[in-house]
Amino acid sequence: MTMHDYALERASLLLRRLAFQMHRAARLRDPESIHDLRVSVRRFQQCLAVFGQFFPRGQAKKIRRRLHQIMQVAGEIRNRDIALELLEKSSLPLDIALQGRWREEARQLHGELVRLLGRWGRRDLSRRWGSRLGL
Repeated sequence: MTMHDYALERASLLLRRLAFQMHRAARLRDPESIHDLRVSVRRFQQCLAVFGQFFPRGQAKKIRRRLHQIMQVAGEIRNRDIALELLEKSSLPLDIALQGRWREEARQLHGELVRLLGRWGRRDLSRRWGSRLGL
């Protein structure tokens, strides 16, 4: 197998995983699915960066920029999930107002992420991106 073939095979696999995790995160909205989504976005972005020479000029970079949006929103959700978990595990007295605010922010961010993922799902970006990348 040539490096070019490997790059295309790896990108195709990671793109399929990304599409799966996008649908899963939109459906479940739990901390684990958000984490898995972020991991799959990061892995796909890294694949595009490392093997960029094997994809049509500029396409990988455009896709990586588009994925940055998902990473920002999912990262903010994950930050709140981790903060809430740490607060509950700490020996500090619970600040109910703070917890409530973080939960509400996470809920709103989940809604934003679901809208973003839904918009991408309707556009069937995984198939379009695969086509643009020559997968």
